[in-house]
Amino acid sequence: MAVSQEKPIELYYWPTPNGWKISIMLEELGVPYDLKLTNIGRGEQFEPDFLKIAPNNRMPAIVDPEGPDGKPISVFESGAILQYLGRKFNRFYPTDERARVEVEEWLMWQMGGFGPMLGQNHHFRVYAPEKIEYAMTRYLNETHRLYGVLNKCLADRDYVAGGDYTIADMAIFGWSQSWERQGMDIEEFPHVKVWRERLWEREAVRAGVKLGKEEAKRTDLTEDKEAQSVLFDQRAR
Repeated sequence: MAVSQEKPIELYYWPTPNGWKISIMLEELGVPYDLKLTNIGRGEQFEPDFLKIAPNNRMPAIVDPEGPDGKPISVFESGAILQYLGRKFNRFYPTDERARVEVEEWLMWQMGGFGPMLGQNHHFRVYAPEKIEYAMTRYLNETHRLYGVLNKCLADRDYVAGGDYTIADMAIFGWSQSWERQGMDIEEFPHVKVWRERLWEREAVRAGVKLGKEEAKRTDLTEDKEAQSVLFDQRAR
């Protein structure tokens, strides 16, 4: 049964691979949402009001004013948000147990591997003040391995969890956006390349990735040392 949404969902967001997961999902659902840009390069994720919603000081997060029993609910962690929205609107997250397990396997693969390892690769290649050869090689090799896993998965299917487009695809896609800066050659992974092209044809995917792009241009993390300090040295917070 379709679920309607009258009051907009509040989306706390910045255009990053984790943020794109939720902007894409909300665009796919076509439900109303209010964008609350959270500039992570300026430390807005440490504001007290935001920490009440997301105690790990990471975006994205949402507040749904029409949560369970009609009462508001806040959700942090991108994977949990995808699952919540998938359950609520009964879309992109199958109810059949076998199909759901497969979606969750690939969602957790992204949350535990594809995201963190690619993030470390990008950090040591682009942001680290010292070029540590061991770290760069270690994360480059792991990134290559993970792209290989994804490529093999997609060899006989259009989407990662079988025949249908799901939250697993949304979760993985954003992290593959920067394959060049991760030191990958997408031609080595032809099935990933075709899958990426297939997803990019979706209007909601393009809209989700575009969200907040202009505002983010004002904070160039590759050059802005103050923003890098906010992101990478949080011991005192």
